Amino acid sequence: MQIYNSLTRTKDTLAPIEPGHVRMYVCGMTVYDYCHVGHARVLVAFDMVRRWLRCLGLRVTYVRNITDIEDKIIKRAVENNEPIAALTARFIAAMNQDAAALGVEPPDHEPRATDYVPQMLSLIDRLTTNGYAYQAVRSDGEPGDMNFSVRAFAGYGQLSGKSLDDLRAGERVAIEDQKRDPLDFVLWKQAKPEEPADAVWPSRYGKGRPGWHIECSAMSCSLLGPHFDIHGGGADLQFPHHENEIAQSEGAYRAETGKPFVNIWMHNGFVRIDDEKMSKSLGNFFTIREVLAAFDPEVVRFFILRAHYRSPLNYSDAALQESRSGLLRLYTALEASGLTAAADSSTDTTRQGMQALRSDNALVQAFAQAMEDDFNTPEAIACLFGLAAEILKNREDPSEAQQNRARGQLLRQLGGILGLLQRAPAEARQAGGQGQDSAEASHAAIEAEIARRAAAKKDKDFAQADAIRAALLAKGIVLEDGPGGTTWRRA
Repeated sequence: MQIYNSLTRTKDTLAPIEPGHVRMYVCGMTVYDYCHVGHARVLVAFDMVRRWLRCLGLRVTYVRNITDIEDKIIKRAVENNEPIAALTARFIAAMNQDAAALGVEPPDHEPRATDYVPQMLSLIDRLTTNGYAYQAVRSDGEPGDMNFSVRAFAGYGQLSGKSLDDLRAGERVAIEDQKRDPLDFVLWKQAKPEEPADAVWPSRYGKGRPGWHIECSAMSCSLLGPHFDIHGGGADLQFPHHENEIAQSEGAYRAETGKPFVNIWMHNGFVRIDDEKMSKSLGNFFTIREVLAAFDPEVVRFFILRAHYRSPLNYSDAALQESRSGLLRLYTALEASGLTAAADSSTDTTRQGMQALRSDNALVQAFAQAMEDDFNTPEAIACLFGLAAEILKNREDPSEAQQNRARGQLLRQLGGILGLLQRAPAEARQAGGQGQDSAEASHAAIEAEIARRAAAKKDKDFAQADAIRAALLAKGIVLEDGPGGTTWRRA
């Protein structure tokens, strides 16, 4: 298994520290608003990573944190005049709903920063003892923030490729007169008089709250140890967040362990709109909820996986429509193979995937080779289309029926590795965005209109039957008449 390592800038072989067991930490969401499509990409990409590693027979301990105390959270809670815990609980619930809709399995551990403040303070104690942290003195002579001394850590810049001389104050590094060096970053922020009481913790360094970077170091090291296999997140976190995590974690533990903080660093690419990075600061982002109002969640997942996780992902309605067409072609092939029902809800997709990978089918082996080459999902999905093409090519040949059934089973099993193709084909064709299933276009309403059309045809009122078909088509519902009756699909 080869994985591109942002630290070494090469594809490195995955060699679990503990044989057979991969420990992976991914930076999760800061919960003060609804998740956007950039967050969806992180959720889906690392869900895919875990699914594949399990199909290789590896045990995976997956930790994805929640940042539930941070400047933006405090600001939003104050604006809303509500407790911080109420704000974050609401958006954590929304995040979990979005993730579940996208077929993202829950992580093994989902630590919240506010539950790990003692561990953060203990980590700051270690850094102070080891000579990497200092307490600033405010202009009034009172104790200030606890800061990390960047120049004391010899390896700073190794992940981002930035040298200290290149890092100038004012470019993503705030200047504060409490710091000895403008490159230093905050470990513990002193409480301000205007801040709410629920944003303050007691400590030997004064009342305050943790800095953002120390949160992830404390949570990852507490749950996975000071040396683990994979650390992931969005490309925007590579600097300064992940760079600072390395400095903190190795400053605290490397003299003791003799090991690096993380063996492999993974970063997924940006989501782009009109060739600009999607972000809240640019105001050009779509929430997951907005997208799912118009598109089926499996289509959104398929759209994300059709691009390599490290590549830019260009978002547009046209791209999502194209993904829907591609996904429905795969479902059409499943149906043509004889798999007209949904997979059993108790299906273990990992076990099924492992079974499929034992096949000597050339497309299955190509799928495995693509996934083992840095999770090359575009090539893997091309193999799914290859299986679909074989099924559709031989769908009318009775002598190929048994072989086609086997191809369909492989298609579903490989799809399951990616979190796809587990529904009944008819259900996939009828699925739309959550906003499309309005009262007048709900499944029950559509079936009622189909029944009314059948009654009109029986009465030889063909004008009425045609009018019902046209009215449904105007709502994006296509009727298809066949020997077994009338079925329908979304346009």
